[in-house]
Amino acid sequence: MRGGRRVAAVGGVSLDLGAGECLALVGESGCGKSVLASALLGLLPGNAEVRGTAFLDGIDLVSADERVLARRVRGRRLGLIPQSPAAHLTPVRTVRSQLEETVREITGLRGAEARRGAEAVAARAAFPTDHLDRWPHELSGGLAQRAATALALVGDAPVLLADEPTTGLDRDLVDRTVDELRRHTHEGRGLLVITHDLAAAERIADRVAVMYAGRIVEAAPAAGFFDDPGPSHPYARGLLAALPERDFTPIPGMPPELDALPGGCAFAPRCSRADDRCAERPELLDGVACHHTRDRAPREESRA
Repeated sequence: MRGGRRVAAVGGVSLDLGAGECLALVGESGCGKSVLASALLGLLPGNAEVRGTAFLDGIDLVSADERVLARRVRGRRLGLIPQSPAAHLTPVRTVRSQLEETVREITGLRGAEARRGAEAVAARAAFPTDHLDRWPHELSGGLAQRAATALALVGDAPVLLADEPTTGLDRDLVDRTVDELRRHTHEGRGLLVITHDLAAAERIADRVAVMYAGRIVEAAPAAGFFDDPGPSHPYARGLLAALPERDFTPIPGMPPELDALPGGCAFAPRCSRADDRCAERPELLDGVACHHTRDRAPREESRA
């Protein structure tokens, strides 16, 4: 609810994530990516309504109560790198104490072993050892991001959800963080990366799902998305064309407010190919939700 009005922030989304696989969920800010992440973890406001199912190790994340989510899911089966790391860190405790507590709770290690475990996971997240005894307010945005990443890596949960994990990092640290997250999949773990950083997505993803105005508009294998034949949906093509290393051409216009979506195709007001058919909302068929791609040959099943 927003101002007494019901807002459908995310709708009709169906995704799956295999063991040892990375799925990148991409799109502009405000399209609903982080709302989806919060729904999976039971972290939405109390007035939010969630329908559907989301199974992880036999637990339906949507219907599970807070006790189950807190004791059996968060950090143990599903790790989270949050979009706002500063708000995720406890302000009255040092980074070291938070890491050690998380190590104790999830792994059962105590004393010196917990201390070594905290230092090891900090190193994996490129968090400097000489900053471990600092308070959250003493950290830059990039350091707070790396501290939150370290907390998420404790326990090596079967699924890691990384919501904008490269925010506030310079390009070298982006590459290092992405490579560490990719290693999370090497032993059969799943990784869902939510990002607007397409360069990071290209480096890490096996599959890509593109979200616009709360819905998936394209889902494809990463190899065919970033290389040949490239995206099919006009919005997905526009995202790639806006990259500095490509055309550096922005998509015209602005995304719609989720409480004021246009009828039919939500992207039509910004699309140069829009016509009368776009007055009807397209369904996701063969991995693309666009009336103008129906005459193209179906490509490899995207599973998303």
